[in-house]
Amino acid sequence: GIPPASPKEKDVLQERDVPFLETKHLSWKTNGVTIIKDISVRIEQESIVAIIGPSGAGKSSFLRLLNRLSEPTAGQVCFQGRDYRELSPRTLRQRLGMVMQLPHLFPGTVTYNLRFGPRQFGKELSSADIQKLLAEVGLKDYANRDVSSLSVGEAQRVSLARTLANSPHGLLLDEPTSALDEDTEREVEALICRIIAEERLTCLIVTHDTAQARRMADHAIRIVDGAKADFGPIEEVLDAK
Repeated sequence: GIPPASPKEKDVLQERDVPFLETKHLSWKTNGVTIIKDISVRIEQESIVAIIGPSGAGKSSFLRLLNRLSEPTAGQVCFQGRDYRELSPRTLRQRLGMVMQLPHLFPGTVTYNLRFGPRQFGKELSSADIQKLLAEVGLKDYANRDVSSLSVGEAQRVSLARTLANSPHGLLLDEPTSALDEDTEREVEALICRIIAEERLTCLIVTHDTAQARRMADHAIRIVDGAKADFGPIEEVLDAK
């Protein structure tokens, strides 16, 4: 695999004014039905973009295309200035970590889950690395816990830590708090915002909650019937009639 870009390389990318992600006429058709229609959008480095719109509009489908969980049927995705097909899907997913609505953890311990991704690239996380990741997500003493004993909120934090273990450049979040109760939702949301700021990550988050979009994001894409209906600063998009 291709090694991750160093912080210095990240700074060079930013100086070159290369967008973090860019879609050009991105479309996706399945079983004869066009789900994503001709979306062109430019996501700048270190921005947090909410993907909003009605249920069934194609928000999650759009996010999956960015991570190559689905392959576009037309158009192009550029990641940090390169056609993302130049990277292996595994390398792309290491750099562009995804957290789903429901945490899907591997059977076994929390430590096993955190070590899994880096091992794919020949890197072994030390116990200190594990402790640091778990402290970051507020699960300090959870290293040896079996994932079957975790609450949904704890499992979602482990899912986030597992993504961070790969040292991603950006996060794709698909309604990461919608399965949580209100208190846990706000805790995990605050945690995500803090990590994004500290790590200088770029983030796209699918959310059906406009209040959450306002709290977390600086820009928004509104998708309606699979097409980009609006894109711009969060307040402008949310307040547009």
